[in-house]
Amino acid sequence: MTAKACRVAFSEALLERARQDSNIVVVATDSRGSAAIGAFADELPEQFVEVGIAEQNAVGIAAGLAASGKQAFAIGPASFYSMRAAEQVKVDVAYSNVNVKIVGISGGISYGALGATHHSVQDIALMRAIPGIDVILPADANQTETLVAKLLDNPRPAYIRIGRGAVNAVYEKNPGCSIGKANILCEGGDIAILACGETLWYAIEAANILAQEGIHATVMDLFSVKPIDREAVIDAAKKCGRILTVEEHSIYGGLGGTVSEILSQECPVPMKILGLPDTHLINGSSQYLYGYYGLDAEGIARGAKALLAERDGR
Repeated sequence: MTAKACRVAFSEALLERARQDSNIVVVATDSRGSAAIGAFADELPEQFVEVGIAEQNAVGIAAGLAASGKQAFAIGPASFYSMRAAEQVKVDVAYSNVNVKIVGISGGISYGALGATHHSVQDIALMRAIPGIDVILPADANQTETLVAKLLDNPRPAYIRIGRGAVNAVYEKNPGCSIGKANILCEGGDIAILACGETLWYAIEAANILAQEGIHATVMDLFSVKPIDREAVIDAAKKCGRILTVEEHSIYGGLGGTVSEILSQECPVPMKILGLPDTHLINGSSQYLYGYYGLDAEGIARGAKALLAERDGR
């Protein structure tokens, strides 16, 4: 399948629905290009609000529109919506329980070359700690398209984090996915690799590498980080006995933190959190950074084998 950026898939799917529903509105922060939302603004100007580089204002405006009956999407760089506008997301959106979807574009290390000011590697930790807001990380364009429909049918506030570049397809067109439920892509009994967002494709490739060495891995897509599928996580721990989490996020407070919170209380097993270290990251393309920090297929396979070796006392 042809690789496609999730941000493009999101904007195309949202525009298709907005043509049929004038209650769908987009609030942008000088982000038409980065969010690939220019076609929406050109075709449906009455459903589009440009506020400039003012993420805090954008969240407040989106909350006001939602309070008046609109389905509001505030779209722009994840680094700014998650940090600069954190209080507005907490109070105006989540506490007020209004139907706003915060769409964080270029999450994680998508803006790799721009450095720490543009990296968004604390956003999952921050957003999932706010009561009343879902946290969603689609893996590819096909899943993104499906999730747009799911989000439009769900009145809860949500934070959706998607990347910038084109990503390889994990799913076929129109995949089955439900918010709060995990998807299992591969099944094996030696180790479970739990991933979210764009790391999922690398996790599957890592499972293929491991299979060539006789190691059989379960690969689980936890695109719904909050609400998370607790039962699926516990079942994977019981079945495999070892858990490796993979995420384009700080090792603190993200998917790994969520899973460890569940397992430490429900089903303690050896696990390892594979993510980005607690330091200001180096600059470079996201592909380079994936390899540098061990989030590519080879790095994930190494992490899985290291965890298995610890179990065996090697």
